[in-house]
Amino acid sequence: MLALDLLLQGIVQGAIYALIALGLTLIYGLLRILHVAHAALFTLGGYIGVIVTNETGSLPLALIVAMVSVGLLGIVIYRLAYKPLLDQSPLVALIASIGLFIAFEEVFRLVFGSYGLSFENPPLRTQVNLGGGLLISHSKLLVIGMAIVILSILAWLSTRTRTGIAWKATVTDSQIASSFGINIERVRYLNFFIGSALAAAAGVMVALLTNLVEPTMGAVASYKALAIIVLGGLGSVRGTLVASIAIGIV
Repeated sequence: MLALDLLLQGIVQGAIYALIALGLTLIYGLLRILHVAHAALFTLGGYIGVIVTNETGSLPLALIVAMVSVGLLGIVIYRLAYKPLLDQSPLVALIASIGLFIAFEEVFRLVFGSYGLSFENPPLRTQVNLGGGLLISHSKLLVIGMAIVILSILAWLSTRTRTGIAWKATVTDSQIASSFGINIERVRYLNFFIGSALAAAAGVMVALLTNLVEPTMGAVASYKALAIIVLGGLGSVRGTLVASIAIGIV
């Protein structure tokens, strides 16, 4: 029974890692940029999720607001921080990303305080008995269910739509894709929006599980996400999913 419980906990952790790491994988696959500041967007998603839930009492609304607002911020980061550096060495963009991450942490500390925020009335705390004494909270079931739904939508988007085909073509050869009429900038904007929105969703889920969001919560997540995308093959969505679940269970 202990093994089953640990396996279940590992799947929950793996689902969260997948939401974080997939955004990194999408951005690296398209631009070959290690987007370390992605972890700051994960933290911001958590803050927005807690604040909106405390103000409105609606977790679904908080999740939507977090994903949309952080997704738009991801586009702004690409436009202002990365786009001017695309002709430079990848190390230049990496250094800029690390600087952004540190700056975001300090902004969070100044705006939200050093001690973190929590839900006033933590939602989904009740547990479900899966049989044999194996218990799981509704919040963990939500994490697993959300990961499955979001990743399924992403898989459909990337394989069954013109947008997904354009994204794959841009990853393979952006110049040839452009010559066939694909708007490269639009693909990049969408890429950053989706990746950032996934990070925000993960931030809300972590806040839900731990009932705490603090300025440095993205630090450990960034290290694990970087390890996952390397283990998954640097740019491989399928490899990232497998690596996320594997590391979560381990």
